[in-house]
Amino acid sequence: MTRTLPATILVSMALALALVAASLFAPQARAADQAMLESVRQFLEDQASSLGDEIEVTLHPPAAKFPACPSPRPFLPNDSQPLIGRVSVGVQCGEQGRRTRFLQAEVSVIGAYLETARDVAAGETITRDHLVIRHGNLARLPRQTLREAGQAIGRVAMRPLSEGQVLRGYQLRKPRLVQRGEAVTLEARGSGFRVTRPAEALAPGGRGDRIRVRLDNREILHARVVGERRLVVDN
Repeated sequence: MTRTLPATILVSMALALALVAASLFAPQARAADQAMLESVRQFLEDQASSLGDEIEVTLHPPAAKFPACPSPRPFLPNDSQPLIGRVSVGVQCGEQGRRTRFLQAEVSVIGAYLETARDVAAGETITRDHLVIRHGNLARLPRQTLREAGQAIGRVAMRPLSEGQVLRGYQLRKPRLVQRGEAVTLEARGSGFRVTRPAEALAPGGRGDRIRVRLDNREILHARVVGERRLVVDN
């Protein structure tokens, strides 16, 4: 005669088996999660390596539990997002990449940036003596902070700047080589020929700027500033 075990014993046995299974597979799941997180950390460090001297990545994995992510392949969902501060990261899982996870990370970059070494008057041309190089967490700096002396030297301050001020791109402009209403020389180049004509600048401009000019016959063209009162018509 076959005896049936009481329901309470069956439930206890099922729970025991579940606990044994969880204890066997939990280390494997934790190892897989750790491998996925490490691949994301390495990916972000590599992507941000050119931004500064020291990179630190803090990961914020989702609270919810997900299946294991074999063969993780991290990517940036938004290529235009700056790799400084809070960053969103995607991870394709499996050989075919059929599952995708998303998590948040904080990227701290220690690097060089520019400050003013002394007060700068509006309209003053920036020289190396105006600049001092500092090092710090770039994520905490204002947008458009300049990081290399070459980005500032030779440009003109658009407003007064005080000593010790973080230097930003919009505070400077190119030196003007052409003024509005000024007589300029317009040059047209081609294969085997070069022609110059007098013209009038209809806007100010620095090197590389494209501005409108008016010829003697009242024709209006767009030309590129290449020197002091000199412009070129690009073909």
